[in-house]
Amino acid sequence: MGREELAAWFRLDLTPGIGSIAARRLLAAFGLPDNVFIQPAEALAQLVSSEQAQALRREPEGWAAAVDAAWQWLQEATAAGERRILTLADDEYPQGQLNIADPPLMLYVVGQVRSPWPAAVAVVGSRNPTPQGLANARQFSRSFAQAGLTVVSGLALGVDGAAHEGALEGAAPGRVATIAVVGTGLDRVYPSQHLELAQRIARDGLLVSEYPLGTPPLAPNFPKRNRIIAALSQGTLVVEAALRSGSLITARQAAEQGKDVFAIPGSIHAPQSRGCHALLKQGAKLVESAQDVLEELSLPGSRVAAAAAQTTDEPAHSGRPEDASVLAALGFDPVSLDALVARTGIAPSHLQARLLELELEGEVARLPGGLFQRVGTA
Repeated sequence: MGREELAAWFRLDLTPGIGSIAARRLLAAFGLPDNVFIQPAEALAQLVSSEQAQALRREPEGWAAAVDAAWQWLQEATAAGERRILTLADDEYPQGQLNIADPPLMLYVVGQVRSPWPAAVAVVGSRNPTPQGLANARQFSRSFAQAGLTVVSGLALGVDGAAHEGALEGAAPGRVATIAVVGTGLDRVYPSQHLELAQRIARDGLLVSEYPLGTPPLAPNFPKRNRIIAALSQGTLVVEAALRSGSLITARQAAEQGKDVFAIPGSIHAPQSRGCHALLKQGAKLVESAQDVLEELSLPGSRVAAAAAQTTDEPAHSGRPEDASVLAALGFDPVSLDALVARTGIAPSHLQARLLELELEGEVARLPGGLFQRVGTA
């Protein structure tokens, strides 16, 4: 795409009052954006309001600067992955986005652009997950990637980051391991703690944004981008979510798009499980392994995930009988030291020593408020 064509797309995208629905109506009538701007006001007024038609006749504020910045960004060489701006007219624009009500006119992408886009599963959840939630996100995503699927998430702290990490660990070389759909411009990384992760995703996957370069992390942008996460995926798995979690927005949008929604059940005492339980009550599919998702979606690679799941059904432990009894008494719900002393009859000082060893071995997690939780494998 040349600079003049890019500038026309930017002008249409930046014109005040012209959203994606009106823009698609104009493009369907007149073709590429440069044809829109040469139309007389009377022709435009047949498709949009008079105010919108007048706005299309004027150059939008900041248009030239935005085009300059984008063109320079596209020309800069980078080892992190290919830089592209995909428009609705591009053959490489993801087809799944065309099926939603308001697809972005332009998508900024960095990384391994493939056409067609790979079969994918969205993995989303809490920014403040339990240790078990983090482990589940990572293990499920690793299994999906081993099965040849791409994992889509939002690069947020918590479940999103663990999902990207697991996919990068499990993907075969040369495959699009994971796609991160972000709520900022692609010239910045939010949260900053994920800078190194974003660089790895650009090398072995894709970073995607509908927002112009320089866009800061504005709160309304994050729930809006969730429709893209849902549209890029054949199904959405919610690992953990509070009742007011943005992950539930992704799940709702996936359902509205006719996609399957999956949820992992959790403790009735954990706030991070209440969103998943609400989804299950509303008809989401309960899953206990990555194989459950693959079989439901009838996606390729299920035998690979099944073999992996067979090796991780039960969490291994050190083999010491007293550790086995402590783990059995813990269960998988958060529990206080006092409650554990009552269950096991072990002296508090000795029990604390056992819990510390199990924590170092990755079998027990210490939670806020003096609670402990057993960590199982997904």
